[in-house]
Amino acid sequence: MLEALQFEFMRNALLAGLLTSVACGVIGTFVVVNRIVFLSGGIAHAAYGGIGLAFFFGLPFVVGTMGFALLVAMVMAVVTLKARHRSDTIIGVLWAIGMALGVILLDLTPGYNVDLMSFLFGSILTVPTSDLWLMLVMNILILLTVGYFYNDFLALSYDEDFAKVRGVRVEVLYFLLLAMVALSVVMIIRIVGLILVIALLTIPPYIAEKYSGSLRAMMFLSFLLSCFFTMVGLWISYFFNLTSGATIIMVAGVCFFISLFLELLRTRRPFSSGN
Repeated sequence: MLEALQFEFMRNALLAGLLTSVACGVIGTFVVVNRIVFLSGGIAHAAYGGIGLAFFFGLPFVVGTMGFALLVAMVMAVVTLKARHRSDTIIGVLWAIGMALGVILLDLTPGYNVDLMSFLFGSILTVPTSDLWLMLVMNILILLTVGYFYNDFLALSYDEDFAKVRGVRVEVLYFLLLAMVALSVVMIIRIVGLILVIALLTIPPYIAEKYSGSLRAMMFLSFLLSCFFTMVGLWISYFFNLTSGATIIMVAGVCFFISLFLELLRTRRPFSSGN
């Protein structure tokens, strides 16, 4: 792997993986704890409309995708707060419309010749230095926001009624959380693509939750796991000439099932010894 670091694209890929791991660790933890995986998936796939808008109007990829993802996140926040009983249906519709809009706009873009697979399954090896700086800025915004509102997010995540009693503006905080999910999604799309984005956002915190005694510990362990999955996935994809995004998710998936197997052994052991 060390010889691969002589190439700028590999150095950028490693840095992109580390920066993305910050978002996966922090925001992925909130996604898992608040059980908004389906909602996050809706934001991720609807963000494809932003990709289409970016190419159609000649905007930078990150700017177009981020703007559209934030818009969709705000709409979904309103839907889930005001029409909970129909939220899953409406999220599914927005999910489909966003992707359809993206495909149509890409079809209508004159001279469009970008590989569609790079957006569906990621293009970590083509991340430019300019995107790394944008990722860094987004991570700083996420960390500052979570750090400032940490206790409020903690109350919201585990007891919404208690949060309201404490005077926490739950609805405002919910909008803020989904906005950060949207920012995280935009970062992760470059790494593993639209199809696999939710896996990288949820697998590390799901595993970390089993071995963490606090929300902060869960975030940190989730960050470390995400770094591990990204680095190992990149190494395997480099030496075996495989698609990087898919390889990263396969590494995460294998570790996911290993954690399930270990948990199964741990829960059965006391029962077996008692007999």
